[in-house]
Amino acid sequence: MQTASKKVINGWSMYDWANSVYSLVITSSIFPAYYEGVTSGKSIVFLGRTFNEPSALYNYAVAFSFLFVSLISPLLSSIADSFGSKKRFMQFFCYLGAFSCCAMYYFTPDNPQLGIALFVLASIGYGGSLVFYNAYLPEIASVEDQDNVSAKGFALGYVGSVILLLFCLIMVTKHDMFGIATAGKASQISFFLTGVWWAAFAQITFFTLPKTEPNPVSKSHNFLTKGYEELRKVWNEVKHQPTLKRFLLAFFFFGMGVETVMYSAAIFAKEEIFPNTGNKETDASNTGKLMMTILIIQIVAIGGSYLFSYFSKKIGNIKVLIGGVLIWIGICIASYFVYSQFSFYIVAATVGLVMGGIQSLSRSTYSKLMPPTKDTASYFSFYDVCDKVGTVIGTATFGIVTEITGGMRSAVLSLMAYFIIALFILFYSLWKEPKLQAAL
Repeated sequence: MQTASKKVINGWSMYDWANSVYSLVITSSIFPAYYEGVTSGKSIVFLGRTFNEPSALYNYAVAFSFLFVSLISPLLSSIADSFGSKKRFMQFFCYLGAFSCCAMYYFTPDNPQLGIALFVLASIGYGGSLVFYNAYLPEIASVEDQDNVSAKGFALGYVGSVILLLFCLIMVTKHDMFGIATAGKASQISFFLTGVWWAAFAQITFFTLPKTEPNPVSKSHNFLTKGYEELRKVWNEVKHQPTLKRFLLAFFFFGMGVETVMYSAAIFAKEEIFPNTGNKETDASNTGKLMMTILIIQIVAIGGSYLFSYFSKKIGNIKVLIGGVLIWIGICIASYFVYSQFSFYIVAATVGLVMGGIQSLSRSTYSKLMPPTKDTASYFSFYDVCDKVGTVIGTATFGIVTEITGGMRSAVLSLMAYFIIALFILFYSLWKEPKLQAAL
């Protein structure tokens, strides 16, 4: 197929610009720092259970939201393929996530349960919308252009999210300049702005993306069960494609580690590197340093997306992914031994370098390895289920280890096992089919 027009490509990429503020402001920076600040040293009762480690509850919330999305995405993807309604489902989940972020304005130290509930809803909105967003990639870009188009989306996402985070960072650290009473209130306003940004810029994508054609074959079946049948069908097809099967297995394990780090990094940094001291000036300074660190990660990640794309053309996707996984193993080891802020900055910069690159390259590699099919939403539903189930296992394990050990350092180190398993699978894949892998 031929790559779609520049207008369509730019419109598709702009959804990364729109939704990445959720990833940065809500999951990676201001929300975790605010959550850790208002729950530090407290026990939280949620759904009848008392959590003495609030960070564990945070990880369980992430795990539940992704478990929910992984369970319903096959059904939704089937409906989208049957009736040509990818865009409508994408809109629904986008608005669910965006409005939940806006409602986080009402998350205060007195109602942490509300904050967690809205966080779950926002996460479901984010994850659900990505199922249909990713499914558009093979429909709008030719195989040879998918690496660049995928990288463009991630890069735009990092640029857009950095712009909003920079504004929110100034607002939180210099709240007096804006006439805002406290840094906490500024954080609440940041949550509201995130939702507005997400919903507003998504309109560019919804206006530009073409309407997808319904699939008459799948429409003739019961769509309530067809999604899960499609998932089984995709799995049966994947089993007869060794290269794709091995890639998905490796992706399942290294994605488990990457997503868990992304969702837990800010809380880890706040608890272990920039803790609350009880001194307002010191705590404000630490929060500012944490936000600046996350901002730097995003800036580095912009270059990382294109760097991975560049090297994939030189040496092949699988070899670049192997290099990325090796760096992630080093990050897990280094994080366990990091205590000084300076050392943390070095680790954080390294995370930024490989974070966007490995995600972008994984998405485009899968798209290249897919067989020719009209059921792109079903295939990407399978991809997203692998991703989300991995996130469920990774974040749940992280929370369990945190509760057992009473801290997050051992939990970070435990993630290394997932990356090591992925590394062996990628090496085996490269050994089995070196010519094919080099051609990707």
